[in-house]
Amino acid sequence: MKKILVILSLAYLFTPNIKAQTLNPGDGVRITFLNITDQITGDYFIQQDGNIQLPFIGLVKTASIDYKEIKKNIFTKYSELYKDPALTIQPLLKINILGEVRTPGYYYVTDIEKMSGILALAGGVTGAAATDDIYIIRDGQEIELSKSDVIERGNTAADIGLKSGDRIFISRSFWADAGQYGLILSGIAVLATLLSIVLR
Repeated sequence: MKKILVILSLAYLFTPNIKAQTLNPGDGVRITFLNITDQITGDYFIQQDGNIQLPFIGLVKTASIDYKEIKKNIFTKYSELYKDPALTIQPLLKINILGEVRTPGYYYVTDIEKMSGILALAGGVTGAAATDDIYIIRDGQEIELSKSDVIERGNTAADIGLKSGDRIFISRSFWADAGQYGLILSGIAVLATLLSIVLR
């Protein structure tokens, strides 16, 4: 795989290509309505036909539409029903978390989720994880993320340009394997010593 080292600089954060986001069937939106009593708040998922069914406003098209436009359409439709709605709309991206995490698999993350929170969804990293080797795998490429920007600075999924369908891979530490080899070599050395004593 071709490996691309990504530096999370301002140029990276504000590149239109990185920030563009589309939602696919299986993704969704998280709607939070604070100033109404109607039961609207919840998670809603995109159907295979590319539409999403929302309470009181019906179907909203999402296929081949940028998320910002989807969000605008949803807000506009609810604004026609409710005056000054206290409404937040977040994308729910279906992400596959792989490698040295305790429970690998598919998870839904929002754009405001921090990488530490995303990894926590998968049970956190294992003791064998190389936390300075975190990759996003997308379209056959590996995008290497900076540990300081992703973990220590607490950038969000939106900040690092996470997209629907991405795979997050946590590498295995070299020292984890080196420790195992050390145990094997120690065992061989002990066995050789015992054999030498027996064969005297």
